[in-house]
Amino acid sequence: MVIHVVRSGDTIYSIARDYGVNPARLAAENGLSAQAALVIGQTVTVQFPDTVHIVRAGETLSSIARRYGVTVRALQRNNRYLLGRGDLRVGDVLVIAYFRAPLGRFFTGGYAYPAIDRTLLQSVLPYLSALTPFTYGIGREGALLPPGEDLTALAAAAGTKTLLHLSTVTEEGTFSNGRAGMVLRSGDIRAFLTEALLAEAERLGYAGADVDFEFLGAEESAAYADFVAQLRRRFNETGRTVTAALAPKTSADQPGQLYEGHDYALLGAAADHVFLMTYEWGYLYGPPMAVAPLPNVEQVVDYALTEIPAGKLILGVPLYGYDWTLPFVQGESRARSLSNEEAVALARRYGAEIAYDETARAPWFRYRDEVGNTHEVWFEDARSIEEKLRLAARKGMYGVGFWNLDRPFPQNWLVVNGLYDVL
Repeated sequence: MVIHVVRSGDTIYSIARDYGVNPARLAAENGLSAQAALVIGQTVTVQFPDTVHIVRAGETLSSIARRYGVTVRALQRNNRYLLGRGDLRVGDVLVIAYFRAPLGRFFTGGYAYPAIDRTLLQSVLPYLSALTPFTYGIGREGALLPPGEDLTALAAAAGTKTLLHLSTVTEEGTFSNGRAGMVLRSGDIRAFLTEALLAEAERLGYAGADVDFEFLGAEESAAYADFVAQLRRRFNETGRTVTAALAPKTSADQPGQLYEGHDYALLGAAADHVFLMTYEWGYLYGPPMAVAPLPNVEQVVDYALTEIPAGKLILGVPLYGYDWTLPFVQGESRARSLSNEEAVALARRYGAEIAYDETARAPWFRYRDEVGNTHEVWFEDARSIEEKLRLAARKGMYGVGFWNLDRPFPQNWLVVNGLYDVL
């Protein structure tokens, strides 16, 4: 796999020619049109087929997988144009294997809202060890509030596990610290909620739970870890796991409402795995900057490693960026969230060149809109994703988790497939 950074005069055809690959396939894999104008500084991910197969009449993905001793999911990952499905046509060229040197075998997870486009979700499921639909909530008496539409059957059909995500969402769809406090203060409610979660996991086939209580007070940290430990004991009895989401701390005594209720040592001991929410340095109401600058991310990981075994750690990776209107005014400015594809489209529309910040290890650009306002955009591309996946591997972490899957980002999955053997 090579990540090509577009230069002046580059086209899909010239890039394909230079690397000796098929231009139509190169475009399709990257979610591009072969005729689309490229933006200086955008990335194009190039994969090099090692073994290919020409589909004949009567063949299926399953029969071809058996012939070559690979899995159907591996064929879907190696042929992104299938979009996670098994539709084949006579004469299709299937890549059985690419030339690649994977970093190892890793967990890959991803969060998705229940209303996610089903075609988009199906296209990424082969690259995921587990899907985590967002989110179950907590009712007034501690009852479990379902998220609405169920994604477990779609994931199961793709061979992807699902995790039940629990947060403090209320009946009104808002987050409530009061609901977290209600659970943590009452042993009876904790026990009731634990059994409700286990019953739901057994009913729908969830492989585990992912617990995310945020903005807890320091006085609630021990009770929160106790709840996670209690949940883990019950889930482990049925072969299921429990993951706890952690705010991105860099020290045990880090002040701030986001951090004080998450005791890394206690939660690391209580859970099977922990998910580090290593993003949102650049955020909706903050000044323009990378969403997940690599030095900041690594600082969180390095602190986590002092409290939690590396094999329990999951690195949070953002699949989005932000567009800020300048000048930024604290307390007044609000950025607009956007996808990788939207960011590149903006640069193309306004004739901007994409730069790459060598400190943050993230792409960015500025443009001037139709009414004369200057904007600054920070987002993720194949380079920044590769940096994060390599960081997780270098630190010996369990894997990565993506927030979130609701926006298309084809190159992300090419990088995952190039670097990781997916658990």
